[in-house]
Amino acid sequence: MRGTLVGRDGVFDQAWRALREPGSVLLEGPAGIGKTTLLRELVTEATRAGWSVLTCAPTECETELPFAALADLLRPLADLVVELPRPQRVAAEMVLLTRDSDETVDERVVGAATRSLLEAVLAAGRPVLVAVDDSPWLDRPSERALRFALRRVAPGLSTLVSCRTDNTPTMRIAPLGLDSGPGRLTRLPLAPLGVGALHHLLRERVGATLSRSLLARIAREAAGNPLVAIEVTRAVQRLPQPPEPAQDLPVASSMHQLLGEVLARLPARCRDAVRLAALLGVPLLRDLAATGISPAAFDAAEEAGLLVVGAVRVEFAHPVYAAAVRAGIPPGVRRGLHRRLAEVVTDPDERVRHLALCTTTADPVVADALAAAAARQHARGAPEAAANLYESAARLTPADDVASRGQRLLAAARCRFGCGDHPGARVAAEAVAAEFGGDVRAEALLLRAVVAWSADESGGTAVEAAGRALAATRPDSPLAGRIHAHLALFVDLPDPARAHAEAAIALLTGPGGDRTLLAAALLHLFFNEVRAGEPPRIELLDRALEMEGPEPSWLAGTIPAIWWKSIDDPAQARRRLGSLLDLAAARGDEPSQYDLLKHLGETELLAGRWSTAERHIAAARELGELLGTEATAEIWLAGLLDALRGRLDVAQRVAEAGLRLAEQLDDDWCRRIHLQLAAFVALCAGRTADAAAGYGRLAATVDRMGLAEPLAQRFETDWIEACVGAGDLVTARDALARLAERHRRLPRPWTLLGLARSRALLDSASGVDPSAALDDLAAARAAVPPEVLPLDRARCLLVEGMVHRRSRRKRPAREALAAAAVEFDALGATVFAERARAEAARLGGRPPAPSDLTATEERVARLAAQGRTSRAIADELFVSPKTVETNLSRVYRKLGISRRAELGAALARAGGPDERLHRPAATVGAPTGTAKG
Repeated sequence: MRGTLVGRDGVFDQAWRALREPGSVLLEGPAGIGKTTLLRELVTEATRAGWSVLTCAPTECETELPFAALADLLRPLADLVVELPRPQRVAAEMVLLTRDSDETVDERVVGAATRSLLEAVLAAGRPVLVAVDDSPWLDRPSERALRFALRRVAPGLSTLVSCRTDNTPTMRIAPLGLDSGPGRLTRLPLAPLGVGALHHLLRERVGATLSRSLLARIAREAAGNPLVAIEVTRAVQRLPQPPEPAQDLPVASSMHQLLGEVLARLPARCRDAVRLAALLGVPLLRDLAATGISPAAFDAAEEAGLLVVGAVRVEFAHPVYAAAVRAGIPPGVRRGLHRRLAEVVTDPDERVRHLALCTTTADPVVADALAAAAARQHARGAPEAAANLYESAARLTPADDVASRGQRLLAAARCRFGCGDHPGARVAAEAVAAEFGGDVRAEALLLRAVVAWSADESGGTAVEAAGRALAATRPDSPLAGRIHAHLALFVDLPDPARAHAEAAIALLTGPGGDRTLLAAALLHLFFNEVRAGEPPRIELLDRALEMEGPEPSWLAGTIPAIWWKSIDDPAQARRRLGSLLDLAAARGDEPSQYDLLKHLGETELLAGRWSTAERHIAAARELGELLGTEATAEIWLAGLLDALRGRLDVAQRVAEAGLRLAEQLDDDWCRRIHLQLAAFVALCAGRTADAAAGYGRLAATVDRMGLAEPLAQRFETDWIEACVGAGDLVTARDALARLAERHRRLPRPWTLLGLARSRALLDSASGVDPSAALDDLAAARAAVPPEVLPLDRARCLLVEGMVHRRSRRKRPAREALAAAAVEFDALGATVFAERARAEAARLGGRPPAPSDLTATEERVARLAAQGRTSRAIADELFVSPKTVETNLSRVYRKLGISRRAELGAALARAGGPDERLHRPAATVGAPTGTAKG
């Protein structure tokens, strides 16, 4: 047996094996069963083995002290704080080092800092153990930060947690999210000890030598619980003589009652001292001395085995003892003791806790102290604790101080929202709005609108609540400007959104205005003017970007990236979104990370970097599942990627489910994106009539909303292609006029390519000589760099080949279609690559012979087919490697292949002089399996 560990060797070995995997271990059982003893032995073993050990043992009194447990746990890592990103460093200094700061810390930053510190100690290479004893007593901010970090920390961390289960054998949901974390969870319910183990335990802890029959009776009465057995044995020892076999043992109905009898026997001064110690979160001797209690006052309690007096503090032998002492204090006596402690404790948070517990009637001094403590906890990143303190402050605020009471309840509601408690924030905001008037009511209704927007409430709740907020305040006030700025986001229609943005700008400009919100309003004005069909005022965008500072407002942070995406500037969009993502990660702001990952996924999709897009989309889905949010956008993006890669059945199911959801929610945005996906799938599947009808419905929805320029949607080119395929040239020409207007209003690479592609298709279908349209198509493709819209550029080649084929120009048709297939393969656009090859197959005849190659192209092809590198070929032919690559590109295009490995087979099939070089190769034109970028 190890140290004080009695009868638990098997459980110890099982736990130690699980921790070494590494993994998580949960020790479960009723109070007094031995969880703490086992946990301490495991911690000792890990320390002895050279592990980095981080541990905390919260108590019931510390549940109201924010970050008390987290500070204990992470204090050994204080030297690593300086290496954290600045937002996390500030948060860690406030939590671990209790430094004050002018900044307000978001609680998510505390969680991110916790994760970073744990990953930093893991990076040192030693095994790491995080041990939490009595997890139900964790204060909520510590619990939330640890839960956040443990679910996201890199693999390799071992976690050991003990948890009281009372009368239930095991908890259904593990504390700290251990059952949903990255590692394996081993649950170890501790069984009652047998008579033999209790015999050893009682001899060591109590010094009792009992007869076997009496020992068996104690074991039976204690139900194998070591702590209960110890107290029953002590009660037996206090009897004048051992009990007779027929005599009942001195066993109470509960541990609290049993310990109450022990306390009743203590001298009054000792009992008073024990009660004061039990009420303190951390019973320091200096605080107890300030109340007139000396260490000697604890002698009788120490002798009874209740506690131990150390050099600095008093420590109860078991948390149950302290809880039993607190439970036995009469309410009136308890308030008096809290008052005594409030007068002497030095820690401000501890003092406020005692003030709140000893005050029952309105008291402005106590109310002010509670409000100040609430503000301090909110700044430290503990909004839930701050909300409770603000509510206590409001309760103790005198009835005639209406303004203070309203502000404190409003602050509490904001804190509820800040800690992610949307239902609590909704109820609190509505209560404040119902009780108060003026600006307090307006602020509460604005908060109600923000909650509705953040929680994705349906039915226009956000707009309705913000409208009521606007009606509750002066129309010319800065508060009205703030409300207008929010409405510019909440309203989806461009004209009213623009009106709100203009009102916000007018009210927020000038001294005292909110620069961040003003920048957001400028961005919304720019955005909605463009959506309404007006020429873009780039000066608005530049002014907003200059004004917003290092941390853009959540109201409009992604608008610049959306704009750059819409004008086909993926590099700028990528930089903006990447910087915002880094900022959100440093702050632990996962909702923002979730939103930004979706935008990054769409950016890379348009840029043809589909593998990167897939990673961003998958990360967004994983984060969305973690946050419990709806997954409409990322599922749609994944469906679009499936369609591009030829998985049309999967994409079709996504589109159908999305359209059902749009009808259920009556959500135009959801309807628009899924109408476009459904039509695109139909087009890719060759169902051109269905595609044309779907795009027609999409256009009608866009027009109904007044979206002259739906920036994120580019569908007219595909609509025209679908109409041409379905033989509806009238609608195709109308759609072409619509596309031409979009290009005239806002020329972009995609509109340039789309117009040229569509005109070539329409001229060919209408019997018009397509030569001029084909020239325009080639010029448009040459004007757009290869890294911008690679799919659109490849589709231009496909249309060029189709038009040439219909005009019976076989050679240019074959060349264009072969080149298109190569570019589609490079992207992974399976459905379009197959279509290009199908068009080429309709040409008939044989592929071009080597004689169709120029002399230089033929020599380069022959040497490359022999396995020469570009440098070796360049040296032999006295040209540059770049010239070699350029000639090879032309060779690939003419032969309808995509890589060097296919050269030998292509030359052999064509009957050229290099048939002897033929060797097994991949099918001509098969996808390479790598996406561009």
